[in-house]
Amino acid sequence: MTDHVELKKWIDDCATLCQPDKIVWIDGSDAQRDVLRAEACETGEMIQLNPQKLPGCYYHRTAVNDVARTEHLTYICTPTKADAGPTNNWMSPEEGYAKASEIFKGSMRGRTMYVIPFSLGPVGSVFSKIGVELTDSIYVVLNMLIMVRCGEEVLRKLGTDGEFTRCLHSRADLDDKRRLILHFPEDNTVWSVGSGYGGNVLLSKKCMALRLGSHLARREGWLAEHMLILGIEEPNGRIEYVAAAFPSACGKTNLAMLVPPEGLTRKGYRIWTVGDDIAWMRIDTDGGLWAVNPEAGFFGVAPGTNSKTNPNVMATVRRNTIFTNVLLRPGKTVWWEHGDGEPPPQGTDWRGNPWTPGMLDKDGKPVLGAHPNARFTAPLEQCPSRTFRMDHHHGVPISAIIFGGRRARLAPLVYQAYSWQHGVFVGATMASERTAAQYGKIGEVRRDPMAMLPFCGYNMGDYFRYWCQMGQRMNNPPKIFHVNWFRTDDDGEFLWPGYGDNLRVLEWILARCRNELEGVASPIGYLPRPEDVDLTGLDLSLDVLRELLRVDRQAWLAEVEDIAKFFAQFGDHLPHALSDELASLQRRLTTA
Repeated sequence: MTDHVELKKWIDDCATLCQPDKIVWIDGSDAQRDVLRAEACETGEMIQLNPQKLPGCYYHRTAVNDVARTEHLTYICTPTKADAGPTNNWMSPEEGYAKASEIFKGSMRGRTMYVIPFSLGPVGSVFSKIGVELTDSIYVVLNMLIMVRCGEEVLRKLGTDGEFTRCLHSRADLDDKRRLILHFPEDNTVWSVGSGYGGNVLLSKKCMALRLGSHLARREGWLAEHMLILGIEEPNGRIEYVAAAFPSACGKTNLAMLVPPEGLTRKGYRIWTVGDDIAWMRIDTDGGLWAVNPEAGFFGVAPGTNSKTNPNVMATVRRNTIFTNVLLRPGKTVWWEHGDGEPPPQGTDWRGNPWTPGMLDKDGKPVLGAHPNARFTAPLEQCPSRTFRMDHHHGVPISAIIFGGRRARLAPLVYQAYSWQHGVFVGATMASERTAAQYGKIGEVRRDPMAMLPFCGYNMGDYFRYWCQMGQRMNNPPKIFHVNWFRTDDDGEFLWPGYGDNLRVLEWILARCRNELEGVASPIGYLPRPEDVDLTGLDLSLDVLRELLRVDRQAWLAEVEDIAKFFAQFGDHLPHALSDELASLQRRLTTA
């Protein structure tokens, strides 16, 4: 399959360690994929779903102890602990290789090692990077064939001496005490062992695209970010693109596939989905920031997804989709909590047990049909709002960067940063309050800078400094904004409808990028004038909008204290620019 000497030697070394019975190269063809699907169904690793109702769709269950990313077992393996920083788990490269090698040793006996050459980004683009994942899981192979560009085309581009990321995975015995996800930035290598869950084993995704990607981006002068990319087309044909970062449970995928509200359809807007999870961004010759989605599919959370929250994703998953840990109906269709339709009268839950609505466990708690982190893997090309520029080698120009969080009373609906440096501060202090669905005290503030806290592959203080430097290199940097769809009244009811109506906020953001509207200066940034937010067709009064835009100085002064504590952990790695921005915020809050 290849004359790449270094690649062949690496595969031989890994095969010697893992001892598979045979090695199969993934060529990316439909014929090979169909053979692998049939084999997975024969062994019980997957179940083919109803071909009339869900053509090309399959069902998979993970082990009960293997249902989510294991952040406490995820390490950055750099020469010093300071290189990884206070927000990452650290292990020395020597210790990482030694510990994982003991688990990898002989882990593929009786199994096949699959070789998956893949490209993050359009093959041959200046944005793109090539990786090769070795795995003993057909489930991983079939997911990778959806999520990234795989096969012979990638190998041809790699040639005989091209650079590639080395990604080694084995399920081993799925013992969570023998599970490690290790990143070796200096070696451009990821090792994952002991897991079969997608977030831990689709090594192109968070591991390569973000943790290794952020390290590589700093070295080469670009950005690898946990961001959606969305295009907004106006009736005159002008399309402007935004990139946005949100912590979990803040509607990232829903925004990426937004459907314009009825009240704004008169303006003729059309939304283009570029990506829902990862953005790779470079400064182009025009001095602006351009972005690609390096992936080719969606790996989304199923529970809570329905035809109201995200009709485009529901259309996307009707065919050629892998469903993981959802409820399996008797007729070989699927269901999940807070999805479409009433619960079925019976089914098989994500653990493989018989299930009926209203079941309670021994503690009297409801037994869920689908795991709360149940997933779908679906091709982006099936999304009704997919962009026609998905494979454009230069990507799309970014007009605005949006940061967001879930704050019940603090952050207004939207505000604009005063400058790029102030915008970096806004992103670096991003936070959400825990909900009832998350572990921990309800209302507790969790900082998640740029939504990258679990994914930054090096010291986050240095990451903030690098963001500041990127702004200095651009002639025309994107404007930076913060949004909060989750402000509540005294009764805990949301004041803003969200979903498609978020386009009303995006409309103001883009108008500000074009300098078409004035902003109202406040201690935290520029706010909209209430009359500049189009409420056509929306039953929302200007008084409620004013409350959505209100800045409580005392609450923000308390926020300043919390930010100072958060920044303190970075010590000398925190750039002075962010300390200056914190002081400026405090000064504005205490000055009439």
